[in-house]
Amino acid sequence: MSKRDYYEVLEIEKNASQDEIKKAYRKQAIKYHPDRNQNSTEAEQKFKEATEAYEVLSDAQKKQAYDQYGFAGVDNMGGPGFNASAFSGFEDIFGGDFSSIFDSFFGGGGGGGGRGGRRGPSRGNDLRYDMEVEFKDAVYGDKVEVEYYRQQSCSVCHGSGASSGTGSKTCPTCGGSGQVRRSSGFFSIAQPCSSCHGEGTIIENPCTSCRGRGVVKEKQKLKVTIPAGIAPGKRIRLDGQGDAGPKGGPSGDLYVYIHIREHEYFEREGYDLYCVVPISISQAALGSEVFVRTLDDKKIKIKVPAGTQSGKMLRIRNEGVPVLHGSGRKGDMYVKLQVQIPKKLSGKQKDILKSFSESYGEDTEPKPIKLRDL
Repeated sequence: MSKRDYYEVLEIEKNASQDEIKKAYRKQAIKYHPDRNQNSTEAEQKFKEATEAYEVLSDAQKKQAYDQYGFAGVDNMGGPGFNASAFSGFEDIFGGDFSSIFDSFFGGGGGGGGRGGRRGPSRGNDLRYDMEVEFKDAVYGDKVEVEYYRQQSCSVCHGSGASSGTGSKTCPTCGGSGQVRRSSGFFSIAQPCSSCHGEGTIIENPCTSCRGRGVVKEKQKLKVTIPAGIAPGKRIRLDGQGDAGPKGGPSGDLYVYIHIREHEYFEREGYDLYCVVPISISQAALGSEVFVRTLDDKKIKIKVPAGTQSGKMLRIRNEGVPVLHGSGRKGDMYVKLQVQIPKKLSGKQKDILKSFSESYGEDTEPKPIKLRDL
């Protein structure tokens, strides 16, 4: 029996859109669905024919090859075969278990893993730990001990979930598929088996330590290295320190998210540090030398130029935050000078300032200054 043209099978024109192709297949799939036409060889053939046509025409590359070369063009690309992504949107017709239907028509190999929901070893869950560190520790680095709970492989049953000398058997409810099908009218919906919870197997004598789960929750302590220069909000990944994987699968990872406490004086912008240092009116006017302390408590002498205005910024090179993985490079430290105005003056101090004001000739009608010039 020769194959029918795919467009003829779906009863559409060659220039049909993808939406029209999908609607046409939906109509055919409902009409010839196996659950609606049980023991009908003709309906089974029609269903297979429509599915094959849709699988090719819904794939842009295969459709182009078919339009140009016919069946020979598709055969050169490996022919039609079940592709789960092509059938998304048809869950109301097939349920979630596309492969259990299509494998019986196309001989398996549909990418669905063969036996439905049966699951083997799988990777454990990743875990998150939020850590608050001191400002200085984030700048210069530190080692901090963390304590958290994680799922670990049961030491009694070694992760099998079964008591010593026993094992698991095929679930009698689903026959090992991990799924059961529920029919509603002519629709058939696949659901996880309630007896084995989708595993495909059941444990007759569960381990008394882990109650058949294969993992137990235990407290874990470990040291976390905070790299010098780490920025707030960054995370550190610790491989294999998350939950143990079911059925002996690999463990997930632990992600430590870094939150940094505010410092009393310093602020950070990238790899640069900023602080404000107060100076007196005379220091600003006459110029002077003052000592400031860095974040690591070094005392550094800086020169205040004569006539310094409040808000002037001075830069101290290489006294900022170490560049993360930067081979010893550092940012800079910026010191903002703030001229402090005395709130209380003695009589003698007032007389001196009055004398200075008269000799300086202060402007009683000052003109505004542009904000950008400050």
